[in-house]
Amino acid sequence: MTTYGTIPASSPAQANLEYISRAKERIKAGLGTRRPWKLMFNFHSFGLPSNFGDAVSRIKSNVGYFRMNYAIVVLLILFLSLLWHPVSLIVFIVMMAAWLFLYFLRDEPLVVFGRVVDDRVVMIVLAVLTVVFLLLTKATLNILVALLIGAVLVVVHAAVRKTDDLFLDEEASGLMTGTRTSSGGGVVGSGSSS
Repeated sequence: MTTYGTIPASSPAQANLEYISRAKERIKAGLGTRRPWKLMFNFHSFGLPSNFGDAVSRIKSNVGYFRMNYAIVVLLILFLSLLWHPVSLIVFIVMMAAWLFLYFLRDEPLVVFGRVVDDRVVMIVLAVLTVVFLLLTKATLNILVALLIGAVLVVVHAAVRKTDDLFLDEEASGLMTGTRTSSGGGVVGSGSSS
């Protein structure tokens, strides 16, 4: 017997596979903004800045250009600092999964009790929960030292890396912003900072 007019429903397994494939695509697109490590560590491009203004200008340009690389470096340092605190490491991994699924990989707005939750609220809640849960694991000193080491490495690299060979497009010249757009672009920076 044929039933006309019925729409075949997709199974939950197909929906999960579709979600995973979309997540892979979004991760690849996010990692696609990472600059080549070879370019970041080109030793011919290193030199001391001539003055404080030059150092600040280099830091702004390099952070805008290498922001994904710098984020990876800081997260790797944080991850390595938590290796000696297994509970903290587990909390860190769980919170990273929460960030991925609740913030970075979502295609649709988050709805809680029938209300749409703004992305900024999700980001603030996840940031506070991450910090609180990590601090509750009693690895506060490790976390603070790791973040400090990461920040120092980023600032030192950004200050001594010349920007002559970097080709900044309008989107890459702006620093990370608090607003997200569905197309992946951010708020465009002015490009001429003093």
